[in-house]
Amino acid sequence: MAGSLSMKNRRSDVISDAFFSLARIATIVLCPLFPVVFTNAQEVFTVDTLKKLSIEDLLQMEVTSVSRRAEPLSSAPAAIQVITHEDIRRSGATSIPEALRLAGNIQIAQKSAHSWAISTRGFNTDLANKLLVLIDGRTVYTPLFSGVQWDRQDYLLEDIERIEVISGPGGTLWGANAVNGVINIITRGASQTQGLYAEAGGGTELRSFVGARYGGMAGDNVAYRVYGKFFDRDDAMLPEGGGASDSWNFGQAGFKIEVGPSSNLFTFQGDYYQGDLGLTTGDDLKASGGNFLALWNKRISDRSAIRLRVYFDHTWLDQAVPPTVGEGDIQVAPGGTLKDNLNTYDIDFHHTLDAGERHQVVWGFGLRHTHNDITNSPALAFVPEELDRDLYSAFFQDKISLTDAASFTIGTKVEHNDYTGFEFEPSARFQYNLKHSQMLWAAVSRAVRMPSRVDRHIRLPAPNLAPFVENLLIGGEDFRSEVVIAYEAGYRAQIASTLFGSFSLFYNDYDHLRSTSLSPPDPIFQLPFPFYYDNNLEGASYGIELTLTWQALDWWKLQTSYNYFESDIRVKSGKEDFNNALNETADPKHRFSVRSSMELGQKVELDAGYRWIDEFTYNRSSVAETFPSYHELEVCLNWRLSPALRLSVAGQNLLHDEHEEYPISGSNRSINIQRNVYGKLAVRLP
Repeated sequence: MAGSLSMKNRRSDVISDAFFSLARIATIVLCPLFPVVFTNAQEVFTVDTLKKLSIEDLLQMEVTSVSRRAEPLSSAPAAIQVITHEDIRRSGATSIPEALRLAGNIQIAQKSAHSWAISTRGFNTDLANKLLVLIDGRTVYTPLFSGVQWDRQDYLLEDIERIEVISGPGGTLWGANAVNGVINIITRGASQTQGLYAEAGGGTELRSFVGARYGGMAGDNVAYRVYGKFFDRDDAMLPEGGGASDSWNFGQAGFKIEVGPSSNLFTFQGDYYQGDLGLTTGDDLKASGGNFLALWNKRISDRSAIRLRVYFDHTWLDQAVPPTVGEGDIQVAPGGTLKDNLNTYDIDFHHTLDAGERHQVVWGFGLRHTHNDITNSPALAFVPEELDRDLYSAFFQDKISLTDAASFTIGTKVEHNDYTGFEFEPSARFQYNLKHSQMLWAAVSRAVRMPSRVDRHIRLPAPNLAPFVENLLIGGEDFRSEVVIAYEAGYRAQIASTLFGSFSLFYNDYDHLRSTSLSPPDPIFQLPFPFYYDNNLEGASYGIELTLTWQALDWWKLQTSYNYFESDIRVKSGKEDFNNALNETADPKHRFSVRSSMELGQKVELDAGYRWIDEFTYNRSSVAETFPSYHELEVCLNWRLSPALRLSVAGQNLLHDEHEEYPISGSNRSINIQRNVYGKLAVRLP
């Protein structure tokens, strides 16, 4: 009873603190602006800027991720969905992973207050590594495990123009790690974000947050903006009760400058972040980093344009590593701290050229250099601690118009990495445009996931078992790239003036997937250590993806998606895997979502999103366990109080006080994600 009262009091205190934080922040940030907000005659939050895109507008929206050149969504021959700036604002999303839920072709599971499992077309495991993520062309995956540290990818959501989500390989244009999909996050131009924007709020789990951006002009052809943001999130919950000690506070600031006309545009931008992340062990993780990007877009003629992108990215973390405990609570290795310092230098050039009447060519090259310096902990190590790696690449792709309605695209990317040498990633894609805004497409592609530091260099030391065991696990010296041959087909159509649909199906054939092998037992104690990573798995996956958008009424739009997924990952004949081919997949067979967007008069918007995730099988100590299905609901109410002031009230995970979405690695436990209700005030001034 005392524990129940304590938990109730704790929640009451959290809610109280959150709304007091909201009041304090709103007073500090917004009150000085109120005289302007309520007297400025110019409508900044206008009806035109707040309305949803029509079906025709959606089909004509330009995307760049499919072919590295701007093309209408209706003509992009791939399984692509676009999350618009307006979608994000209306949804009530407070982070990039939450915004990604708006794309029906991506699988997302929240693991804790600050971590997510995110993937497309399967392999959504702890070390999910087959999805390439870009922010304004800057690759954000870490070479530690070839995945994305989502708790370090942030931006002022108000300044995101769109997010393009491709399910299916993108290796021909984007290179290694674009195996099962590509996420391209594109921020708004500095010229699009003029004036002042500020927001502040807080709630039950997102305890408090504040953000601001100011944009202006420094001459006729020089636009700029600067921004900053900060938030504080509460702990998630342990199933047995009590906080998971995974609270999260994070701050980020940055700038963007554009110089010149659109035909010869130079862009300079950068970001810096710093955060403290709690761990369920009771320890902390401290992370910081920054990046600087320079971009030159030059239109040579109506048929030719070039783009040169150069960026530097720095990430740093200081992570507490708990001790390794074996059978009978025997301490195998003491706890400590792992420090990771990574610098990335990248150059990317590409040229688009319309060669004659029937050829649309895009070609380019790139160079990436990484310098990784790690300070090892007693229980987790990488050898060597200091490592330099180079990645060279070149690509060529030609879209050939066979007739007015049919085209054929063929190309390849050639990459050279310091682990496996040359890798080839070709693709062939066919497109046929039917009448009445309908398109059929089909593709076959090869993509690779090159080795990471985990695959080659990881060590789980066992100093307390010496001299019998030196390491429990080591990377594989000969670990090679994982490979997929992907077969896809799809149909996209404006079925009626108010109905748009997209359907795709796929079959992926995988080889050289990561496995865990046992060393020959020692002659005395018969211990099979160290385990080591190998490429002993193969298999296939297949499925379908369906999305529909229906403008039911002038003021009401519905969007729905359904995904079906099957996989058969197995150990190669004559080979072995300690995890019985269970460690690379944790994917539900069925996923369904529906989103409603309503305009309730001139000043009120009401958006709601429902999702259902089927149960899935995961690895629990080399045994298949079933993780239960769940369903959830998000609702966001936006109210335009004045031409320059907007109030939002949002609820997330409304169907349960708390629920589980993903298991803790190697166990049947999970961290429960709680219901979150928050309020936000936003002001925009010219």
